[in-house]
Amino acid sequence: MKLTGKNFIGSERSGSGKTFQAENPATCAVLSPEFFEATPAEINAAVEKASVAFQEYRDKTGIQKADFLEAIGEQIVALGAELIQRCTEETGLPEARIIGERGRTVGQLKLFAQLLREGSWVDARIDTADPARLPLPKPDVRSMLRPLGPVGIFGASNFPLAFSVAGGDTVSALAAGCTVVFKAHPAHPGTCELVANAIVEAVKISGMPDGTFSMVYGKSIEAGQFLVRHPLIKAIGFTGSYVGGKSIFDEANKRAEPIPVFAEMGSTNPVFILPEALSQRGEQISSELAASITQGVGQFCTNPGLVLVEESEGSTAFKKRIKNVFGDITSGVMLTHGMQENFSRGVERLQKVEGVRVLATGKNAGDGYQGIPSLLETTANTFLNEHTLEEEVFGPSSLIITAAKREDLMAVANKLSGHLTVTLHATENDLKEFSSLVSVLEQKAGRLIINGYPTGVEVCHSMVHGGPFPATSDSRSTSVGTRAITRFARPVCYQGFPQWLLPAELQDSNPNKISRLVNGNLQRD
Repeated sequence: MKLTGKNFIGSERSGSGKTFQAENPATCAVLSPEFFEATPAEINAAVEKASVAFQEYRDKTGIQKADFLEAIGEQIVALGAELIQRCTEETGLPEARIIGERGRTVGQLKLFAQLLREGSWVDARIDTADPARLPLPKPDVRSMLRPLGPVGIFGASNFPLAFSVAGGDTVSALAAGCTVVFKAHPAHPGTCELVANAIVEAVKISGMPDGTFSMVYGKSIEAGQFLVRHPLIKAIGFTGSYVGGKSIFDEANKRAEPIPVFAEMGSTNPVFILPEALSQRGEQISSELAASITQGVGQFCTNPGLVLVEESEGSTAFKKRIKNVFGDITSGVMLTHGMQENFSRGVERLQKVEGVRVLATGKNAGDGYQGIPSLLETTANTFLNEHTLEEEVFGPSSLIITAAKREDLMAVANKLSGHLTVTLHATENDLKEFSSLVSVLEQKAGRLIINGYPTGVEVCHSMVHGGPFPATSDSRSTSVGTRAITRFARPVCYQGFPQWLLPAELQDSNPNKISRLVNGNLQRD
């Protein structure tokens, strides 16, 4: 498929603004073609088309939307080697990683299709009328979740497929019944165009209204700001940095009609290694943790950026082992030049803090935009007195914090801000002795892990990929897993409606056979 570099205004293509090109981060070579940054007129046209399409798309049945999502997956698979090749060129990621991520993306589409076919996600609630109730008759009241409207989605840099054009935010919005205007990430625009073509083709095949999906390019911040400010956009999904997410959140709240922003903004994902686990499994943990820190050149929002241990012979031996492991790890290519520069500056910033020292540095492979593994250490006292040490350094680095005593470890836990994940390596005895620690950490993250590693986010019904601010802008939601669908829906109540005017999910006959709360009792019939 020949890339055009043009914006998608539904099924139409448009390109009249400034242009930019992608770059291969492994070779620093500029890639063809040129891509057109969307003008305000083009973004407006995409949003207006999405608004018109929403009036039809919102009333598509769960089965119709499920067929649509599965058609998207089929069209993505049909792109074959062309998608894999372009994606590796634009990201420097290995082919195996891209193939795996494509599988995750298609699997995610199928998972939401399964949710839609089952149908109970709408949280249907029915309270039947009781005209004989005293002192006043009870009316018939029914409610369910309904889609918000056209949604603006921003693509992530580090997952060119799974958190991009057909990624979790887009899929959950489409599943909820919202139309989508997607802002492509400028780091992999060719990959974005290929996947956008697949979605537009699926729109046609599935009989969805033109404008159900659009995609615009923009390397500068103006395109994104215009999308956030547009009065017809009813919500925003974002995955990226704290600075980017917070600026979008602030912009959305300046609107005459503020809208929800579901921003996943990164995290340092603390890992607590408790004493008995450290004594029994220190060597194993050191190797596994080093692999987790440097996996994918550390370019995961769940990368373990803080490691906490209590001072002991076990912690001394652990640091010696992980230092040796880190020293043997070779650097890898980071996704963009800007990302590599930000990583290097972040490590330098940590090194300048009094009381922080470099424990180990990996080997430099030399070619392209290399992220050199860096392991640093400090004390709990230093961490408690320097809030910047908790800030994310996006890349293959981590900071080991040693607490002189248990009280210091608890003080660090209480000081933590919001994170996506918190991990505990512990034995049964450790968990009993540190039971109060678990209670504290539950307030600090969206996902708690015992004897595992945060890198690797399972796409399933129960996953929570979110957490308290500043990890996300809304700790009540998730950006991974089927619960993500509720971000783009709102409850609507229907009082005194005749049966024929009610949505199928609320009719007495329950034609879709979904689970519903009827007069306080959960039932399917």
